[in-house]
Amino acid sequence: MAVSGCLLHGVLQATIFEATFPSPTTIRGAFDEPIHKTISRKIRRKLSWVKQLSFCQPKIVEGIGMIGKGSGNLYATIDVDKARLGRTRVTRKETTNLWWDESFHLYCAHWTTRIIFTIKSDEPIGALLVGRAYLPAEEVVNGTQVDRWLTIYNEENNPVDGGAKIHVRLLYVAVSNDPSLNWGKGIARPDFTGIPHSFFPQRRGCKLTLYQDAHVLNSFCPKIALDGGKLYEPHRCWQDIFDAIINARQFIYIAGWSVYAEITLVRNPEKSSSKPIGDATNFTLGELLKRKAREGIRVLMLVWDDRTSVGLGPIRRDGLMATHDQDTASYFRGTGVHCILCPRNSDEGGSYFQDLEVATMFTHHQKTVIVDYYDVMPQSYSWWDIRRRRTPTRKIMSFVGGIDLCDGRYDTQDHPLFQTLNTTHYTDFHQPNFKGSSIAKGGPREPWHDIHCRLEGAAAWDVLCNFEQRWRKQGGGDQLLIPLDYNAAAIEADEEEEDKDAWNVQVFRSIDGGAVVGFPEEPKDACALGLVTGKNHVIERSIQDAYIHAIRRARNFIYIENQYFLGSSYAWKPNDGINVEDIGALHLIPRELSLKIISKIEAGERFAVYIVIPMWPEGIPESASVQAILDWQRRTMEMMYGDITKALRSKGVQANPRDYLSFFCLANREMYRSEEYKPTQKPEPDTDYNRAQQSRRFMIYVHAKMMIVDDEYIIVGSANINQRSMDGGRDSEIAMGAYQPNHLTDNWQMAKGQIHGFRMALWFEHLRKMDNVFLKPNSLECMRRVNQIADQNWELYFSPTLRNDLPAQLLSYPIRLNYDGNDIIVVPQMEFFPDTKAHVLGNKSDYLPSILTT
Repeated sequence: MAVSGCLLHGVLQATIFEATFPSPTTIRGAFDEPIHKTISRKIRRKLSWVKQLSFCQPKIVEGIGMIGKGSGNLYATIDVDKARLGRTRVTRKETTNLWWDESFHLYCAHWTTRIIFTIKSDEPIGALLVGRAYLPAEEVVNGTQVDRWLTIYNEENNPVDGGAKIHVRLLYVAVSNDPSLNWGKGIARPDFTGIPHSFFPQRRGCKLTLYQDAHVLNSFCPKIALDGGKLYEPHRCWQDIFDAIINARQFIYIAGWSVYAEITLVRNPEKSSSKPIGDATNFTLGELLKRKAREGIRVLMLVWDDRTSVGLGPIRRDGLMATHDQDTASYFRGTGVHCILCPRNSDEGGSYFQDLEVATMFTHHQKTVIVDYYDVMPQSYSWWDIRRRRTPTRKIMSFVGGIDLCDGRYDTQDHPLFQTLNTTHYTDFHQPNFKGSSIAKGGPREPWHDIHCRLEGAAAWDVLCNFEQRWRKQGGGDQLLIPLDYNAAAIEADEEEEDKDAWNVQVFRSIDGGAVVGFPEEPKDACALGLVTGKNHVIERSIQDAYIHAIRRARNFIYIENQYFLGSSYAWKPNDGINVEDIGALHLIPRELSLKIISKIEAGERFAVYIVIPMWPEGIPESASVQAILDWQRRTMEMMYGDITKALRSKGVQANPRDYLSFFCLANREMYRSEEYKPTQKPEPDTDYNRAQQSRRFMIYVHAKMMIVDDEYIIVGSANINQRSMDGGRDSEIAMGAYQPNHLTDNWQMAKGQIHGFRMALWFEHLRKMDNVFLKPNSLECMRRVNQIADQNWELYFSPTLRNDLPAQLLSYPIRLNYDGNDIIVVPQMEFFPDTKAHVLGNKSDYLPSILTT
């Protein structure tokens, strides 16, 4: 695809002051292209049981509006290329002038010829176009501030009668000139202040523990050298959560997409520091929480209310997404545990159909556990404590990441398919990719790879603040919340600042005013915190901002593990069976990655991006939703590889784009063992289930949401790399970004702190070997070595014969590039994923709305 215009890659600081309409002129307008599309009768019947259904509304036709008629509630938007960057609040038109005076701090990564300002009338159904104004991009690309009245044009591109105009001010700051960024130089200095314009500031002097998977066995012990002669030590997530709950002093707050009372957290008890309560392996999560409530501990839970879990007709009681929300609420009803089922309500500024859309399509996706504890118990007072007059102080411990406290999540680095079905996973068999799967019919189970973290210090209090804001919005105000003194967070930071292994941590979110209280009401205050508006809809999308900032700072390499990878749809190839403008997957992350690689190619420097994703999104692989997501993923990959190929050609470099950007997935394949579980039934013949059981292979589901940059900065949270997670007005999310000020990458050597150890431990899990070349992941040698191992593993996984267990879990994602890198095709003889009839590249859906699958 040929590009034209200017590349705006940086920050656009924009202000929309006012608009004036000297006369009440009649103009032609049309409602926005609606997202409530008509879908098939079959899906209508299936979803007729849903409590509220939004996306089955008939398509809205065009209308004609008049200035001064209709709702009179008007707002303005800022568009670049095919992407909407910002939107004002709604203002009531009382005179010939409209006044907003709203400022925006907008990240952009777009080729465009002009910046578009659109004025619309907010209506109960859709919005009515009033007019548009245009500013050539070439007037701002050089960094000159523009402050101007722009003429407003109607749909026929004629000036609106009476000389209507809009007053705007813009200043573009390119990435190379952004003083807050350190473009391509990493963290650079220990006093880096974090991501600007964020709701939560960066906190210093914190403690951070990183977890790979729910549990780590003693047998997993890679020797990874860190600075100071130390060795990296893995930690056990669910065992630490169990210990934290047991040791909680006054409260336990849990927020989850899914929380299942029947799971057991401790299944392989090793090195537990918890209080003795008998055999920890006999305690379910529900029993543990009820026990703590009986002890007088305040236990509060916010669990997403899946609107499909009504237990009627064809829909199961645990809902289409099997979250067990109704079961969990019933389990705790009448106990001392306060469990609130929270629907994903929209903010007050949405239209009627937008409210329904948010409630039925989107989720509360945060996964947090927050407890309080005392760092010094009275019986442990020492002479030094007495001399310092130290008294026990309340501290906060918060767990954040991708692991839900529900069934199917418990796994180790071995990720077995069949070997634990008679032990650890006999009562926790999880396989939603096959119809009719059950423990009675046997494996393969779906192995689960995930990443989580534990925060202590001031950042843990920010996670607590997020819970309290959500509880006040949907849990009953201040009732039941334990009053706390937030000044204690600053005390913790002062105590830990001298620790050479301390962390600087910043908490990020994707969330809106429909889910939390506490957002500022004044537009200028909201802008200072990086909040954006959607009409009267206040949105925080600091997770996306954090990813953008980290990618722009990167100097050597980026390593990503994520459940989804799609976005930057404004840059997808047009005329490929879709109208790109209709897709709306506008977040910048994929385009930021390709622009980073392009900048390195142009500078003649090495850079590498490794991305690990699941083989396919969880679910029946042939289903319309899974195939649609794979189609969006293919378009995203194609856009990125196209960008890289053009840059290589422009520079005259002969290289494989995979030397710069490579995609991988995880899988396992096991030999039969005589002692393994013997199922009493069999899958139906000629099914995916039967074929996978016979071939003894299956994907390891990548549910992680993590990015590592230069072994010095890490983001971990609940947010996927898709529009649902990055938008802020869709799924609610939480994440953290962190680094150790005393362990940074410089011009001479890579950082070798805890983040380096964590990445190397992940690579040991996936590759089953240590190699000195892995110490320089940006090198061509490392990228090619990892690709070589992954290619070999794919051949062994795909082979019709099985002679040994799969030697490692990292596989090349089954795509290849054609001769010019613009199109992605499957590997030879690989149209479908093994054991399925599911297309590797996916298929466009003709009836599922893109807002549901992006």
